[in-house]
Amino acid sequence: MSSVVQGFTKSLAMTVLSEIGDKTFFAAAILAMRHPRRLVLSGCLAALIVMTILSAVVGWAAPNLLSRTWTHHITTVLFFGFGLWSLWDGFTDKGEAEELAEVEAKLDADWKANTGITKEDVKADDELKKQRRMFLAQFFSPIFLKAFSITFFGEWGDKSQIATIGLAADENPFGVVLGGIVGQALCTTAAVVGGKSLASQISEKIVALSGGVLFIIFGIQSFLSTAESGGS
Repeated sequence: MSSVVQGFTKSLAMTVLSEIGDKTFFAAAILAMRHPRRLVLSGCLAALIVMTILSAVVGWAAPNLLSRTWTHHITTVLFFGFGLWSLWDGFTDKGEAEELAEVEAKLDADWKANTGITKEDVKADDELKKQRRMFLAQFFSPIFLKAFSITFFGEWGDKSQIATIGLAADENPFGVVLGGIVGQALCTTAAVVGGKSLASQISEKIVALSGGVLFIIFGIQSFLSTAESGGS
């Protein structure tokens, strides 16, 4: 039980500090201003939950492909690497306003590109297709799919995903998944409910520095546990 709690705590802390002020956080906040919050929240959360579970499964399987000693060492190096990366981002950060504007501009361009196509499609649809689309929209809303795809591909290869893989390889995977999902739910809900006003007030510099310190603490703890196991 203690291993589950430890995995949960580490994953929760890492997820919150990695996701607040992240590009997907800004994207969720901006999308929620233009579309129904329920669809944006469900789409973003679905993507993040799928990503968390996939990452944890990869991390859980890693010790079966490599020895547990090697996966432990790799995880330790990853924690130190991500800690230094986050600290570097914090010290060289150009400002959250610039990144928020960049994400907003990208979404604006995408929205304008799709608006014309959507209008043409609507005109071309007959009554039967419209009824069918209304039924399917409950499960496959374009807004839901847009929020899902932006979030999923935005997180793919992100340091939080790789860190989740490392955590799951070194900690209890169930605790890591649970902590990751709770952390993602907290951050995404805050972004969707708070909107752009909340996103613009978050200091990415403080978040990045805090995340860097946390990763380095995880790295030290992981390194010391290696030393302890080696000395026993």
